[in-house]
Parts: sequence; structure tokens; C-alpha cells
Amino acid sequence: MTLSSIRKVYQGVADRHQMFRMFDRHARRPNRFDGNASALYAGEWFEITEREHDYMFEILPPLWIRGSMFAMREFLTGSVTSVFFALRIDGNIRCFHGYCDLSDRGAVEAMRLAIIERETRPVRAMTRNERPEHIWSATADAYRGHSDETAAQYLPRQRVIALYTGAGSARLKLLDDLTGDEIATKLPVQLRHLPAAAVAA
Repeated sequence: MTLSSIRKVYQGVADRHQMFRMFDRHARRPNRFDGNASALYAGEWFEITEREHDYMFEILPPLWIRGSMFAMREFLTGSVTSVFFALRIDGNIRCFHGYCDLSDRGAVEAMRLAIIERETRPVRAMTRNERPEHIWSATADAYRGHSDETAAQYLPRQRVIALYTGAGSARLKLLDDLTGDEIATKLPVQLRHLPAAAVAA
């Protein structure tokens, strides 16, 4: 389940409850406290409200403030911490949360530029990679998990999601193996028919 690159993990604007859920989207992974999970979190980002941005600013003194960005003093794992952005996009100030690995001196600026590039596209769309990430972010813990030794095709730490048949029975399937139809079924109605973005985010 090693992830990489800068990636949008939720479509729409997260409210406070959803924001706190997504601060640790991988909390229930197997062997949570074994090894360095920096690669799992670094690069994840999503949009939040201005109210939640300001709330997080007031919780603790930031590690640093740079213009319209600030970093949390408490690190999630290794050298990865929360960075909050207030960015002017198409004339409006919008706020975002991202996990940046501060051992990489260019990580924060790379994320800032990636968010601006992603959010200034002229057509609202989702990439193929964003669709399963949104499904994972929006699914309750009871209906998502990780493959284990009891799975027919065991792959360590791979994410699985519950799918339901017409008869109402459930089965688990690897998130990365969802078909286009299964992805469409799991997405909220308002996101199902968005065009596929040509540029990966």
C-alpha cells in the first residue's frame, strides 16, 4: 500500500468531521506502529473551509508561517506534518490541507503548485487515480479495511472495500482492482459522471 506523489484524496470541501477523519486515513492499517509510514501520507491533500483552516491555526503555535501557508508543530510520522494553505484561485481564497515531508526542502512549494494547477483546470473532472482515493476517504471504517492472510489473494497491506450484490450480500475487493462500473457505483451520484481528467493529479 505504498503511495507516492502529490495526490488529491477527496472531492469537494471537507467539513470538520471529515477533515479529522482524513487526517489519518490509514489509521487502521495492519502493523500501524511498525516502520516509517511517511511515504503513505506524504503528498495527500484535500480542500477544507476557511473556518477549519482558521481553527487549525489557533490550536497550537505553528511550526512556521510562510505567507499564506503554515505548518503544524506536531508531526504525524517521521518528518511528515500538516501544512495548511490559503490560496487565491480564480479570484477566490480557498483553503487546503496537505501532508508534506519536510525533509524534502521543495515539498511544500511542490504541493502548493500542484494544488493550484489541479484546481485551476477549466473543466471539473476527476482523474482515474482520484476516484478510488475519494471512495476510500468517504467510506466508513466498517466498510473498508486491509487484506489479510484469510483473503483468497492475500497481498500485504492492500486496501479493500466492501461491495454489495443485488441480493444484499457483501464481498471485499481490492480498492486498486475496482472496475469502472464498481467505481461509479461507489461514488456519490454528483461525482459519477464527471469527465476523466487528462492530467494525473
